[in-house]
Amino acid sequence: MRQLHAEWTKLRTSPGTKWLLAGIIAATVALSALACAAIVCRASDCGQDPVKLSLTGTLLGQAVVAILAVLAVGGEYSTGLARVTYTAMPRRLGVLAAKAAVVTAAVVAAAAVAVPISMLAGHALLPAQSFTPPASAVLRAGAGTVLYLGLIALLSLGLATAMRSSAAAIGTVLGLLFVIPILTQAVSDPAWQRHLEQSAPMSAGLAIQATRDLQDLPLSPWAGLGVLALWAAGALGLGAWTLLGRDV
Repeated sequence: MRQLHAEWTKLRTSPGTKWLLAGIIAATVALSALACAAIVCRASDCGQDPVKLSLTGTLLGQAVVAILAVLAVGGEYSTGLARVTYTAMPRRLGVLAAKAAVVTAAVVAAAAVAVPISMLAGHALLPAQSFTPPASAVLRAGAGTVLYLGLIALLSLGLATAMRSSAAAIGTVLGLLFVIPILTQAVSDPAWQRHLEQSAPMSAGLAIQATRDLQDLPLSPWAGLGVLALWAAGALGLGAWTLLGRDV
């Protein structure tokens, strides 16, 4: 409890936190609305998954999530506050767990605002006839996107703890998210391309947003989100190992 209170206080009083949380909402909603407004639809079909299209802003929102999570760790090392933290609270894994809980809770709260607004914007901008997936699929896509952004926060926080450099950690996270899908498209072998899509954190995780043509996905929606969860767990494990094995 002491660690949670301390980490919440540090996150809440950091001058950039409120702007980054607002940025998650603004980036997600704005890009989603722009994507929906730019699509030319026939009367009943846009030729795309309308729910996934209305959540396009996740692509930009996740970058802001990564920056917030990385700075929650990297900022302490750059200012020397990490030494004070671990002197006052020597149980390092407890501090890491508290930081992960606080940062993820803040991101999930912001995502829980951004995702419904994005979906409502998509519903308003796209033809009503095209927005007819089952209610259970819409709920899964919305709730799954919130979880997706929370897992991106954990992935980013774990890598930042391992690397202790904000710039290096942000570059690594964004590379994992955006560079791997680009490289995947350059692979000519369909089998290898599918394997890369199944293992890449973003392409696998965003399968949770699909509400149609599920048979064409590299993984089922929940399995794809599970792959991202494994990436996040691996990053946190690496962060915990380096935290215990190196001096602050």
